[in-house]
Amino acid sequence: MSKTLTNRSENYAQWYNDIVLKGRLADYTAVKGCMVIKPHGFALWENMRDALDKMFKDTGHQNAYFPLFIPKSFLSKEAAHIEGFAKECAVVTHYRLKNDPNGSGVIVDPDAKLEEELIVRPTSETIIWSTYKNWIQSYRDLPLLINQWANVVRWEMRTRLFLRTTEFLWQEGHTAHATREEAVAETKQMLEVYATFAEEFMAMPVIRGVKTANERFAGAEDTYCIEAMMQDGKALQAGTSHFLGQNFAKAFDVKFTDKQNKLDYVWATSWGVSTRLIGALVMAHSDDDGLILPPKLAPQQVVIVPIYKGEDTRGPIDDKVYEIMKQLRAKGIRVKYDNDDNNRPGWKFAEYELKGIPVRIAIGARDLENNQAEVARRDTKVKTTYSLDSLADNIETLLTDIQSNMYKTALAFRDDHITAVDTWEDFMEVLEGKGGFVSAHWDGTPETEEKIKEMSKATIRCIPLDNKQEEGKCVLTGNPSIQRVLFARAY
Repeated sequence: MSKTLTNRSENYAQWYNDIVLKGRLADYTAVKGCMVIKPHGFALWENMRDALDKMFKDTGHQNAYFPLFIPKSFLSKEAAHIEGFAKECAVVTHYRLKNDPNGSGVIVDPDAKLEEELIVRPTSETIIWSTYKNWIQSYRDLPLLINQWANVVRWEMRTRLFLRTTEFLWQEGHTAHATREEAVAETKQMLEVYATFAEEFMAMPVIRGVKTANERFAGAEDTYCIEAMMQDGKALQAGTSHFLGQNFAKAFDVKFTDKQNKLDYVWATSWGVSTRLIGALVMAHSDDDGLILPPKLAPQQVVIVPIYKGEDTRGPIDDKVYEIMKQLRAKGIRVKYDNDDNNRPGWKFAEYELKGIPVRIAIGARDLENNQAEVARRDTKVKTTYSLDSLADNIETLLTDIQSNMYKTALAFRDDHITAVDTWEDFMEVLEGKGGFVSAHWDGTPETEEKIKEMSKATIRCIPLDNKQEEGKCVLTGNPSIQRVLFARAY
């Protein structure tokens, strides 16, 4: 397999596709707009899923599963919700095929039309809240903290592997609460869970913020988000947490009796992240030679490649490697020994560099004589020689250092790509030049927000939660403004 990748500086979009395909994360399929997640990519998703799942359970949530199909009538019960998803919905109208009597193959059986058409799940608020009506009667049933791991379908016209596909994998949390305050606290708590995961596991710094009314989730009162910066200067929304108020409870008549025996509607949240995080991981860290994966999420953290000329020298190497692997696994380190004879060591080095394995160890007969091994780290490509006696301890320390260094590198890039501007000329100059987040005043009106989007192709990514209040003038209209917001072109 050729390792040649397009350079980021020449064609960033093609570089990304090259990384995903040649790094064996995903592939195209016969179904337009859908992808196959290959074993290396799915192992990465499994590590993400397992880490997040533990964080959800540590905050009191339980997993459940709800149907893939949603009665069409359910979506019409929440007007803003259906308006937000109507153009992306796939609809099931029939339940049977039959052979065409004219001999042209298989056709839809016209006698098998559904009484009510079904929507293939674009998100699950409606089906879940129709279920919660049966589960919630009193304050004793609250809070209800449910998450599901599932697939969803949103019919996309322009797709990109991981970033935007017709079908994708995700998790979606849906919670019910007795008070507004509890629901808002839940929304913010889950945003912090996402931010912690992004920074501590993905080594990807994020900005915590709230969306404007134009950008919030359909049917939500507030949408909180984490926004990350990719290496091409574009933003990527890496996770969202929504305060839904009582909108879905009212739409599906979900009421509870409180401690004073009064009947009221419950308060709701929903929150989710998807396999788009794999795309974020690629674009936040990788280089022109392939993937760079953070050790906490890498399917294999260490690969060991033997160097030998004949079978007579292989035995002692194997014995030592198995001993080292036992020591590494005792520390919880995921390690692979590539003693496959089909490929030469040089090919293996290039292969594991392309796949982003954080640490590579090479051991040959001479290394055994000298009681040492050559260790290469993927993030900086620095090679070091370690004694075999302390190799496991040094690898453990090295993995921690790689994780930390990847975060620091991404943070420095992100911070260097936040630019404050006060004029429209500077606003456009930054967008067309270095890119990144543009911190600028906005007059707070949706009309101005939409006009800026039309003129610049940049959106308000978020109003940061820790935003400093300062008087100024809107970058476009010159009208009074109380704070800066973050604009960017985005995926």
